[in-house]
Amino acid sequence: MFRGSIVALITPMFEDSRIDKDSLRRLVDFHVESGTSAIVVAGTTGESATLDEEEHCTLVQNVVEFAAGRIPVIAGTGANCTTEAIALTDRARRAGAQAALLVTPYYNKPTQEGLYLHFKAIAEAVEIPQILYNVPGRTACDLLPETTARLSRIPNIVGIKEATGDLGRLGRLRSLCAEDFDLLSGDDATACEFILQGGHGDISVTANVAPRFMQQMCAAALSGRRDEARAINARLDPLHRNLFVQSNPIPVKWAVVEMGLASRGIRLPLTWLTEDAQPIVRAAMQQAGTI
Repeated sequence: MFRGSIVALITPMFEDSRIDKDSLRRLVDFHVESGTSAIVVAGTTGESATLDEEEHCTLVQNVVEFAAGRIPVIAGTGANCTTEAIALTDRARRAGAQAALLVTPYYNKPTQEGLYLHFKAIAEAVEIPQILYNVPGRTACDLLPETTARLSRIPNIVGIKEATGDLGRLGRLRSLCAEDFDLLSGDDATACEFILQGGHGDISVTANVAPRFMQQMCAAALSGRRDEARAINARLDPLHRNLFVQSNPIPVKWAVVEMGLASRGIRLPLTWLTEDAQPIVRAAMQQAGTI
């Protein structure tokens, strides 16, 4: 269902942490014009952890409205409470999102059977395409390939964002999962090789800053143009690394503000990028040609 460069969109905010709707509209237009394949709203990079339920749902609704059918919208609707995830997913469906992205339950450390039943319950409750999201570095919970394979047979579970950065997993996922199951990287640093080895795309932090280059890299990799894909990726590699010099989305929000696309704001407990880290991110942006 989903291919290429999918941006994990920041949530632009004012310094008092209110959401900046004008900048949000500008960012949606920026990604449409840059050829981004789809937008993930209210994901990790969108500071979903500090949005209350009404803000979360309004944010999804606003992005769907601003996209106006020009680009698919995938709503982050995961939670560590199954009933909450069902409610958020249903509201995203009613808002007009094309799909939902569901992170593994965090903190409570379910078993693999618990993960299977959690995602199965959401899929059965809400008729919308659903993408699993495995990011054990943040959740302390690892969705194993064997469990993913079971879930891939549920009709409206259409893919996974695999953010471990472990390319060895891709082969197992390809061999175990349903044939039409989307395999998406969630790790920019390894995304190029992930696609060259049979993945379908990348849900990307870097795409906030270099959307056109990320789309070109993904397109080249999907077409098997290895040298071209790797050449573009080499230019982007400092961004892949330095957009994580502090916790995501701290560096990428600073970078988007530097590009004049958003207001200067982030929500506690996250804080603004420190002055000593700013030249590191700026140098990566300069190498990529985004400023």
